[in-house]
Amino acid sequence: MKITTAPLNRRDLILGATSAASLAAMPIRAQSVKGTLPFLDLREAPISVVAYAGEGNARELARSGSGWSSGDVVVTLDIAQKGTVVSLASPSMELTHLRLRWSIQHPEDIAVLGDAWERSYGDLGWRNVVPERPLPWYAAIHRDEITHCYGVQTGGASLAFWQVDAGGVTLWLDVRNGGSGLLLGARILKAATLIARRGERGESIHAALSSFCGSMCPKPRLPKTTVYGSNDWYYAYGKNTAEGILRDAELVVSLAPAGGPKPFAIVDDGWQNKQAFPDMAKLTTQIRSKGAQPGLWIRPLRAHEGTNRKLLLPDARYGRREDRFNDLAFDPTIPEANEAAVNTMRDAVRWGNDLVKHDFSTYELFGAWGSEMGPSITTSGWHFNDRSLTNAEIVLNLYRDLREAAGEQTVIVGCNTIGHLAAGLFEANRTGDDVSGKAWERTRRMGVNTLAFRLPQNRAFFIADADCVPITKAIAWRKTRMWLDAVARSGTALIVSAEPGAVDAEQRESLREAFATASAIPAGAADDMLLCNAPQHWTCQQGRQITKAAYQWDENGASPFAI
Repeated sequence: MKITTAPLNRRDLILGATSAASLAAMPIRAQSVKGTLPFLDLREAPISVVAYAGEGNARELARSGSGWSSGDVVVTLDIAQKGTVVSLASPSMELTHLRLRWSIQHPEDIAVLGDAWERSYGDLGWRNVVPERPLPWYAAIHRDEITHCYGVQTGGASLAFWQVDAGGVTLWLDVRNGGSGLLLGARILKAATLIARRGERGESIHAALSSFCGSMCPKPRLPKTTVYGSNDWYYAYGKNTAEGILRDAELVVSLAPAGGPKPFAIVDDGWQNKQAFPDMAKLTTQIRSKGAQPGLWIRPLRAHEGTNRKLLLPDARYGRREDRFNDLAFDPTIPEANEAAVNTMRDAVRWGNDLVKHDFSTYELFGAWGSEMGPSITTSGWHFNDRSLTNAEIVLNLYRDLREAAGEQTVIVGCNTIGHLAAGLFEANRTGDDVSGKAWERTRRMGVNTLAFRLPQNRAFFIADADCVPITKAIAWRKTRMWLDAVARSGTALIVSAEPGAVDAEQRESLREAFATASAIPAGAADDMLLCNAPQHWTCQQGRQITKAAYQWDENGASPFAI
């Protein structure tokens, strides 16, 4: 790893007087034929609006003014200050999707980027035109130093994805309940608010995306403190103990900057073992006495054997899959079941935790991981107990209830949560699938990819969490050190998972430097995201100091096999 710490020349510093402006001044390595990139103003009417009651039942709507209708199905597009509001009325037809299509001629050499339904899985990246490719939440189009962006405002009532092709842009709004049609009744659904941003020639991709993410989320909820510290998962993998957690707390406190924010010591899965963790309230008091802030991992929708089946989600949501992860899960549209789920958050707060990380809820709600979803977040043929709400509304209600149960002071970290719906409700959110304390390839593939491509969401939606930095004997320190440095300089959450016996003087000094950097709230960006899925060249700004870093993530090649 080569890191340049000297400042750039005077001209670059003048251009980079502020974080956003300086990162915008950093050139993205791009090769394209100079020309124009047309912009689609989403305030313009689409050329078609189609309503679906299942994949094989499409109904094209006829336009009249700002509305489109067929029978009692009515879709309206109203231009508002923040964007174009798409509303839906369908008192009798059980709709599943809306499809809006705009016509625009794109050059052949554009590059296209989308987001992910929940966490990403090492699969984010700029690609050429793939018409069938679903682009969850937003689509960015780049050509010749210009990046145009199209998306939906966070916290909407539908699950949205875009498609981009040579002749236009398509938006799909999934308004299903489970895998079935929505029973909307007399209610009018505000399905989505459409947002677009015209790019400026010469601005960096990161600057364009960061600005756009800010416009999609009007009111992000950010923590009052730096999110950094320890988590035991990647060395203990569920075989943790209260003594080990206190050891972790002592380590991060000893390396935290003097007079700086207190680090967190987070207990991951395994704390349910009463022999290893006899008293959770006592443990939080002990963590606090060490000088750290206590945190806890929970899985709120998990139900246990013997739970009344009437409170549970149907097995049909898993389709034919056999590899289920404790598939008994509460249906949050049933008040009693929702109360049981939310009580896990109340317990964590009652025990004195300052941070609560909740996990598995997307998988348990919809029976799939984000990498398996494609254009459909769940399988067809099932529904929630309350069929009058969309899937997005059900998720939002759960998140709001967890937020209320946590109170105003507790930091919430979502994991396996839908970031576009968590924005404004959670202070931090895991943006990628698990890294590993056993296999470097998984950290390289999952961690670096999500850090680079979802970094524009950091501080625009929440504090991004690209996952832990595992410090273990199984992974060469020279590789771990690169990941530690990149996360620290990015300005995202910095949580380390340090195996006992794997931290000596060299690791301690690197951790001390990383914690000091993270506490200063730097701003980072990947410079070569157009060229690869694990960018190696990065720019960081801390105050007025701009540094460059180059990381050799794949110096020994990469594994072609599943990890």
